[in-house]
Amino acid sequence: MTEELAFRVKGEGEPLVMLHGLFGSGDNLGGIIRLLSAEYKTIALDLRGHGRSPHLGTLSYPQMADDVMRFMDKQGIESAYVFGHSMGGKTAMQLAISHPNRVKKLIVGDIAPVAYTPHHTQILAGMQAVAKAAPTDRKEAETLLAEYESEPEVLSFLLTNWRRVSDNTWGWRLDLEAICRDYDNLIAGIEGGEYEGETLFLRGGRSDYIKAEHRDTILRLFPKASVKTVEGTSHWLHAEKPDLIARAIMKFLQL
Repeated sequence: MTEELAFRVKGEGEPLVMLHGLFGSGDNLGGIIRLLSAEYKTIALDLRGHGRSPHLGTLSYPQMADDVMRFMDKQGIESAYVFGHSMGGKTAMQLAISHPNRVKKLIVGDIAPVAYTPHHTQILAGMQAVAKAAPTDRKEAETLLAEYESEPEVLSFLLTNWRRVSDNTWGWRLDLEAICRDYDNLIAGIEGGEYEGETLFLRGGRSDYIKAEHRDTILRLFPKASVKTVEGTSHWLHAEKPDLIARAIMKFLQL
């Protein structure tokens, strides 16, 4: 089975690899890509089991980091700047630790290299309920999923994955079975040595994904790390303030 990742390229210049979060795709980073592509060759990947990339049946950060490395090999990218949000941030961190020579500078969007407690249980149960009912339009899927998740923006985001897969059949575009089975891998911490390159952690001011108690772990794995808090944003900081996030990334990369 192929492990070739789907991707979209925009802009010219030094390569900037962009990695999305759980339940997402490279399309979710379009707001900051629109701005960053004026200065960089942005390469937005769909990670395994997400978007248009293949469903390979398993999910872990070492696997996803190796997927990205093999993609870079195939594209002839010796090294690149790398940005990742949430799950993509952990993938980016794992790539930097496992293959430090491939990452020029690292930017992490609102996630720490630590293990988290399960916090998607209701969402996963709702997505499984939708899959079982197999509604043939997005509106009916929304009605079912709303019994498990009440936040309109989260619902809208999740439902971008409910797609027509044939003339009379709809289904989840992402590999829900693998996500449910390997969920513990996705909330696990990052393991390995350390990445000595320049690293920027962007933290949502209203998010609790990066806490003061994570500082020691961050600096142990990323000794040249700095943390910038983006006030007025939640975990979805890149979607809420794309101009500000893009400027912060460019300023960091141009130091």
